[in-house]
Amino acid sequence: MEYQLTDTEVRILGALIEKEMTTPLSYPLTLNSVVTACNQKSNRLPVVSYDDATASNALDSLRDKRLVESVFPGSSRSGKYKHNFAYKYGLNGKLQALLGVLMLRGPQTAGELRTRTERMARFDSLPAVIEHLDELIQREEGALVILLPPGPGQKERRYAHLLSGEPKLSSVPSGYETSAPAIPDTITEERILSLEETVATLQAEMTGLRNQLGIPSSTARDSSDAGSDFPAHS
Repeated sequence: MEYQLTDTEVRILGALIEKEMTTPLSYPLTLNSVVTACNQKSNRLPVVSYDDATASNALDSLRDKRLVESVFPGSSRSGKYKHNFAYKYGLNGKLQALLGVLMLRGPQTAGELRTRTERMARFDSLPAVIEHLDELIQREEGALVILLPPGPGQKERRYAHLLSGEPKLSSVPSGYETSAPAIPDTITEERILSLEETVATLQAEMTGLRNQLGIPSSTARDSSDAGSDFPAHS
């Protein structure tokens, strides 16, 4: 590695990589968007709470390292940020996706990486994931990824990025790896909110349609039906 990055720089780079590949219409990112992307609670470990000054200082440092650049799209006076990470290290989309997830989530198994990169790059099989990880490990210019030895009580070995140096095994939480997460990583908070908004919209449209056709609400109809189906006993 030419540079050893701080944890904040790694988080920002990971967020820029993720947003470029998953929401290209809103990329490059403003400073506010960078902070929001870094601080989001889904698909992040650990969860952080950066302020504008923290993110701005890290972006300046990344710009000095030529890993990030400022752009002024159109007639905008406000600068936005984009990464040069993939260009600098000659990475294709799949390699970039794997590193991006490692930056945002820390050490992970090949199976976890296959699931968590699905929105950015699709791997047809687990061996395909391992093949690309091996490519990141065996780079002639210097490894960007390392395969960690198994920790206590862990069956599968995990991979970690080397952008901020080799991780200390003692600093990796023992409960980090989970075989069955309570909520699949592909169902993010953003998707849940989107589904809730869709349901609310459909309910409003259904209510409007009933009003136009003169159809009573389901509650009123149910009460009426209940009275006709079950006559009172004398």
